[in-house]
Amino acid sequence: MGDEEAENPGWRLANSLRGGLRGLWSAAVDAVYPPVCAGCGRMTGRHRGVCAACWATLRLIERPYCEVLGLPFSHDLGAGILSADAIANPPVFDRLRSVAIHDGIAKSLVHGLKYRDRTDLAVMMAEWMIRASDGTVAACDVVVPVPLHAFRLWSRKFNQSAELARAIAHSSGKPFLAAALIRNRCTAQQVGLGVSQRQENVRGAFSVTGTGRAALFGKRVVLVDDVYTTGAMVSAATRALKKAGAADVTVLTFARAVSGLI
Repeated sequence: MGDEEAENPGWRLANSLRGGLRGLWSAAVDAVYPPVCAGCGRMTGRHRGVCAACWATLRLIERPYCEVLGLPFSHDLGAGILSADAIANPPVFDRLRSVAIHDGIAKSLVHGLKYRDRTDLAVMMAEWMIRASDGTVAACDVVVPVPLHAFRLWSRKFNQSAELARAIAHSSGKPFLAAALIRNRCTAQQVGLGVSQRQENVRGAFSVTGTGRAALFGKRVVLVDDVYTTGAMVSAATRALKKAGAADVTVLTFARAVSGLI
């Protein structure tokens, strides 16, 4: 705003009117769609938030944690410490970051987005994921979702990972590559399968398109999924990305399963 505009009474009046109209519009929206907790539906003070009771069940993953697997430690073991699993079984991806442990409100939000068509939750969840990314979203070149097979996408109507990835890319200003990585076959549901069964189920399930190769070669990629369990799915996807020439892959999920703290 220039000095001339600041001193212009007409400009100040117009700006004040615009602010007033925005306030009225916001109040009207709140009257029709009052802000409620994304977890339990209780009235809250603002949109895209959770109430105190639900927030208390959120087990955020914060430092100290394994620099590679993002696995939370029960106490600080020093900078750069890796978990035993990361040392014994180094993942194909470069690092994993997640917002919270997959229980309580985190589990409710994931299920709401995935199974109850609550795509409105994606923006809030994405904002939390960017904060949990430890700067990898800011440093990345592209954001890529773990894709669904075309048949499953048709039956489900949307891909929850793509909704999260789209919101992350939009908020961070990073390119969103929705179709660079594809799923070649409709795999069985991972729920109920053991670790080796999960790995076999998704082996060779992903590939990168021709245009995707050009967009991914030499790039730092943030690969987005909703939940990390055994890592079979994101590992298979990462192999396809690295085969296509991706230089670095960060897996970013909203929640992750953890059997216990180290």
